[in-house]
Amino acid sequence: MTQAGAVRTRCPAGLVVAIRSATARHADWAQTAVLVADQLRRHLPSPDILTAEEREGSPDGYVCHTLHTEPDGAFSVCAVVWRPGQQTPIHDHVAWCVVGVLQGAESEELFALRAGGTALELVGSRLTAVGDVSGFAPPGDIHRVTNRDSVVAISLHVYGADIARLGSSVRRTYDLPVLVPAS
Repeated sequence: MTQAGAVRTRCPAGLVVAIRSATARHADWAQTAVLVADQLRRHLPSPDILTAEEREGSPDGYVCHTLHTEPDGAFSVCAVVWRPGQQTPIHDHVAWCVVGVLQGAESEELFALRAGGTALELVGSRLTAVGDVSGFAPPGDIHRVTNRDSVVAISLHVYGADIARLGSSVRRTYDLPVLVPAS
């Protein structure tokens, strides 16, 4: 992943205010993800939140553009641009996360640790398209995201962490064997 230069705020004010009100409830991480997802559904911007050049992505890997970092570090809003075929490593996160698809589609594979932490099991998958919003919180947030479409995909990610300070929302990546359940 390429991290584009961090900017204090390039987010629509209404979206920032809505996320702020959801996080101000000080719910647990899972409930906060639900509350923020509800707000993101109501305020999901268009891909035009990025410049034309930013919407092109990079041949070197998916690109994360930080659009807003809350001054107290409570959350960050990033736009992620994926060219066809680009994917994340299998990973989990440092905090809750909410994602809304602005353009294209993203394929997500969900995993669980098995065999005493020495293997992963594929436990689910989903395809998210324009307008779809989902959220999750650790633990149980091990996944991989891929753009399997033939067009550039763009998604808006709201993380319960200061991405400008941390550099990424990824807590750990996994390079373990993947067990596929028998069908």
